[in-house]
Amino acid sequence: MPEETKKIDLSGDGGVLKEILKEGTGEETPNNGCKVSLHYTGRLVDGTEFDSSVGRNEPFEFELGKGRVIKAFDMGVATMKLGERCFLTCAPNYAYGAAGSPPSIPPDSTLIFELEMLGWKGEDLSPNQDGCIERIILQPSDKKRTPSDGAFVKAHISGTFDSNVFEERDVEFDYGEGSAAGIVEGLELAMEKMNIGETSKIKIQSKYAFGAKGNEAFKIPPNASVEYTVKLIDCGKGLEEWKLSDDERVAEAKVYKEKGTNYFKKENYSLAIKMYNKCKDLLPSTADNDSDEIKALKVATHSNIALCHQKSNDHFEAKQECNAVLELDANNVKALYRRGQCNMTINELDDALEDFQKVIQLEPGNKAAANHVVICKQKIKQNKDKEKKLYANMFTKLAAGNKDTEPPCENDVLEQCGEWSEEDAKREADLTLERDNIIMI
Repeated sequence: MPEETKKIDLSGDGGVLKEILKEGTGEETPNNGCKVSLHYTGRLVDGTEFDSSVGRNEPFEFELGKGRVIKAFDMGVATMKLGERCFLTCAPNYAYGAAGSPPSIPPDSTLIFELEMLGWKGEDLSPNQDGCIERIILQPSDKKRTPSDGAFVKAHISGTFDSNVFEERDVEFDYGEGSAAGIVEGLELAMEKMNIGETSKIKIQSKYAFGAKGNEAFKIPPNASVEYTVKLIDCGKGLEEWKLSDDERVAEAKVYKEKGTNYFKKENYSLAIKMYNKCKDLLPSTADNDSDEIKALKVATHSNIALCHQKSNDHFEAKQECNAVLELDANNVKALYRRGQCNMTINELDDALEDFQKVIQLEPGNKAAANHVVICKQKIKQNKDKEKKLYANMFTKLAAGNKDTEPPCENDVLEQCGEWSEEDAKREADLTLERDNIIMI
């Protein structure tokens, strides 16, 4: 007589019993947050079937551990390997309880589910929930501390592409500054969700890995997805901003400003901007605190961010930061000059000329601004000359077209009006540019 299959008590009180019908493959099981796909058939203890995904030929999918199914489902499915089949016997308090689920499930019903694990995807940690960053926990941890902004992080990472390890090392960095330690964005975002002592597999699409450039040193081609195995060894406690007094916020802001300046000197403009923004966000509102020191720090921070954007050729963003400076200090020469440079680059020449002229009003000896005034005027004149030529050519072509076309019924009209000469066309172009209602497309 065959040996009776052993039932595994998953709940510890006999409320959820698992009986394996077919062993699965591998050692991995899904963890909380994974999106699992399985087939199930639910029956009452008398054998009455009340629901089945098999009958619908439609696998059932849900996020594990999020409370979106009965307790027994979350507990049982978390123990299943790929391809495994099992029976799951669920006491009422782990199923639908005293209420049941009318009309198919009576009150206080014990249920028996036959489950088949089809597969699962990792927990989606990507900012837009588009599957670009997936986590599968290999070794969970009951420690609750996770990295937060500014806290130190210590971890061991191993990166693979196409089954080949391209890097394996211990890393230490301040959270939010991982790129300075060669940590790709997707890995740093995933580590924010990890507990100390946890080991996880992180699958990262190219958008959050090495992007369109790839990584020649690691032999990773453009637009390639990579995988990391990470153990979070330790992390510090992040800054609790809500606990800080105004003086403490200013002190912390100065630390981030210094970090931004250090990254700027290393030409790491993206991290410099990130640090300067953190400095800006930490500073108390000038509406609540009109300290000269706070105002000066805000002016310096916006000005430094503008310079970083200029270095990164993002002149629209740089202009916005200059505007922020000028809202605090309308006569800030540095911000006026930089905004003038931005306006020149984006071809807002009249605005640029106004900025440089304002600089000269404030600093009559500013030779750089004076040179830019000359350049602006030259460019404005060149643009007007091009527009005049464009209009002249347009009217000349119109005149030539009128000469060649002889409508059968209106010859006398052309004879009365005369013909356009080149001088007429040039004069009309000059007059057109002076009219306010002309729109250039």
